[in-house]
Amino acid sequence: MRTITKTLLVGAGVAFAGWVGWGVYSTRNTESVPYERLRALDGAELRRYPETIAVETTAPDGRVAFQRLFGYISGANRAEESISMTAPVETETGESISMTAPVRTETAGDDAGTVRMAFYLPSEYGPETAPEPTESDVALVTEPRRAVAVDRFSWYAPNWRVERRARKLRSTLEAEGIEPIGDPSLLRYNDPWTPPFMRRNELAVEVAGAD
Repeated sequence: MRTITKTLLVGAGVAFAGWVGWGVYSTRNTESVPYERLRALDGAELRRYPETIAVETTAPDGRVAFQRLFGYISGANRAEESISMTAPVETETGESISMTAPVRTETAGDDAGTVRMAFYLPSEYGPETAPEPTESDVALVTEPRRAVAVDRFSWYAPNWRVERRARKLRSTLEAEGIEPIGDPSLLRYNDPWTPPFMRRNELAVEVAGAD
């Protein structure tokens, strides 16, 4: 019995170490959207983002949205380029591209039953060079240079927690006299297999008068 217990404990330890190792590997091998840190707030911070290119869709739910965008990075684009979420993938029909973190999710307009989701492309891509989607419900968007307020947190991001963090961020901005533009978006930086204690999530909202 002791031998079996010891074997199970060793196996669990190896599995846990492998899980953590995957989290470290996938995080280090995903490019992140660059930004300039302007200043710290109460539990949050202000950032300046450059112009960025994203592929975006609006769908009935997050699962459908993710599948559409995953189709785009899997080759559903005019160049037939395969785009990996964690590392570059070389293909015969195009060059190697890596998807850039984070994945952005937000409620689409006034319809609470739909979501808008976007994958960011690497910084070397612009409006003229990003592969065009082949699906009509997927589009390339250019986000201009902007100031953003961000509240960062770890573990999972269920709706109730996102709403609580959004209220906290709005309260912080109000106390600082900073005006938000629109509603906050949820930014996810890790793939679904990353351990929850290693995950990076952020609530982000564009702001005015941050300089």
